[in-house]
Amino acid sequence: MSRAQPKRVRKTPETRRAEIVAAASAIALAEGLECVTLRRVADELAVRPGLISHYFPAAEDLVAEAFGAAASAELEELIPAVRPDGDATGHLARFFALTSGERYDEMSRLWLNARHLSRYRATLRERVHHQEALWRDRLAGLIRDGAAAGEFRATDPELTAMRILVVLDGLASHANTGRDDHPEVITNMAVTIAERDLELADGRLAGRPAAPH
Repeated sequence: MSRAQPKRVRKTPETRRAEIVAAASAIALAEGLECVTLRRVADELAVRPGLISHYFPAAEDLVAEAFGAAASAELEELIPAVRPDGDATGHLARFFALTSGERYDEMSRLWLNARHLSRYRATLRERVHHQEALWRDRLAGLIRDGAAAGEFRATDPELTAMRILVVLDGLASHANTGRDDHPEVITNMAVTIAERDLELADGRLAGRPAAPH
């Protein structure tokens, strides 16, 4: 007596698209955005390339989406949109604690990769600009919340956020070559700027262990 074959569950378009983007993001992080092709993603998911092109007729759209998904996930990890405890100072300290280490360097390499390729790829360039704006707005919002709660002073939250991110981007540009030889005053420069701008005591945003997320 033959066994009945299990019924295949058809994935919704939303589920399938999310699966494709997740696979593309994983490839981008591990191998670089240049390796995100319709065929490469299809191989990763064990499907036909035509299925990938059904959702992403242009490979450039998938490349941009892969970067955007990875960058958004990093942003949510470092600065959650929802912070029920209201501890802005603690979240800033956690943010700085997480902007180092292997995981952060992995994303730094992807940002470097995206910014380089965006010189030649308009769709990716637009996504990089969009993600940069999201980061500025999220960090400025955290600073603004802390100032409103009286945790610290913030004359210009947007400018402080930009200063912090410019320094972190500068340090991250060494992710491919290593940052082990940087003196502590350099590695802590973003923290120093934040503490100065927010009129916090030296060390207030450094050395605090990152809370689980």
